[in-house]
Amino acid sequence: MGRFNRNAGTNLYYIFSDCIFCGIAFILASIITEGGVEDFHQGYFAIWLSFLVVYILSGKSLGIYNVTTFFYADRYIIRVTKSFLIATAVTFSLLYYGNGAAINYLLYCCFLLINYALLLFSAFSMHSIMRKYRKTGQRTLIIGHKERYSKFIRFLDQSSIDIEIVGFVSLEDTDEPEYLGSIKDIERLIHEKAVDQIYIMEKQYGNTIDVQSYINICVDMGVTVRVIVNSYYADGAQSYISSVGTYPVLTYHTVTLNESSRAIKRGIDIIGSSVAILIFSPIMLSVAIAIKMESKGPVIFKQTRVGMNGRNFNMFKFRSMCIDAEEKKKDLMQQNEMEGAFMFKMKDDPRITKVGKFIRKTSLDEFPQFFNVLKGDMSLVGTRPPTLDEVEQYERSHWRRISIKPGITGMWQVNGRSTITDFEEIVELDTEYIDKWDVMMDFKIIFQTVWQMFRRRGAY
Repeated sequence: MGRFNRNAGTNLYYIFSDCIFCGIAFILASIITEGGVEDFHQGYFAIWLSFLVVYILSGKSLGIYNVTTFFYADRYIIRVTKSFLIATAVTFSLLYYGNGAAINYLLYCCFLLINYALLLFSAFSMHSIMRKYRKTGQRTLIIGHKERYSKFIRFLDQSSIDIEIVGFVSLEDTDEPEYLGSIKDIERLIHEKAVDQIYIMEKQYGNTIDVQSYINICVDMGVTVRVIVNSYYADGAQSYISSVGTYPVLTYHTVTLNESSRAIKRGIDIIGSSVAILIFSPIMLSVAIAIKMESKGPVIFKQTRVGMNGRNFNMFKFRSMCIDAEEKKKDLMQQNEMEGAFMFKMKDDPRITKVGKFIRKTSLDEFPQFFNVLKGDMSLVGTRPPTLDEVEQYERSHWRRISIKPGITGMWQVNGRSTITDFEEIVELDTEYIDKWDVMMDFKIIFQTVWQMFRRRGAY
């Protein structure tokens, strides 16, 4: 498994659920046996923590938290019971050989009984929840003969794999309504359907070069490919092998964020955007008043931008231009300072108002995007969100820069911003961020962004 996806197959929600229920069990046991938790002994916390750690580790080794593990009630009861008995034996040993004289053994036994019932409840409830909301996950195209997928889809239904199947794609040219198109249309379908990942189930159709070329298309665009054979290789992509039932699945990916990384990044986004909105609300109110006093029109400029893998969303900014700025843009395209037509930048843009010049120079116009981050359309750190007309001119390799959520700031902003006029250099910076992402990189970019705001470098 590639180093960026070691935990890609772990159901973190299930682990979190077990932690919560384990805590509830100890609180209930304390209330029943000691009348409350006011005099909670320090040793009790050590017992709870050691039980929880051992249970999760043993459960992970038994495959309880693996998203590809089939949920059969009898098998899960056996696995939960095994993990429970292992954790019980370890904690009992700690009590016996440690200083357990001050521990209420009645509390300990009560905790075990309640905890066993709640851990079983956690297993069944998480399966029910995951099954109910499974089809809201990653948007997935299935390539291959539809009838060959019936068994595979039954395996998916028995697992906790979180995908939304948006349709089937034929291997040959076809007009059949059950297919969205043929594999030759794959690039167009990725654009139209905002696809996150693709499954290919066919060992040979035509020749290996054909398969390789379509894998390369997806890799170039930052779309994850899962091949239900293990005989192909994609240059420049990480890969790892997993399974769905008896089917081996070879996954190619270029995005370093696995499920745990996405959860961490989303947590940082929620906390960071919430704090920023609270702190900067007086400044945002002052900017809104200044904009309203200078010119007629809305305070907030709302524009459709392209997000992760082609999803459209409304991006918010403080209005820094005249109302008819979009119409005037056509007449100014010849003065575009960016190389090519992928982005538009102009230093002395006549459409910008006086207040607009100030808020652009200080980056105050970007502050409403904290609401986009809180909503989930954007991230604090990511790639610059392109406009619809920019994406229409993208080449295949450019698509990979939008294979993650766009950000308020990113590598481009802290490495020169408007001083960089070569779009290919911007793509290179964005893909470098995608390839090398980690939490510390995000914090580093955020601090660099704040520093650049004070320096007012590269903004216009």
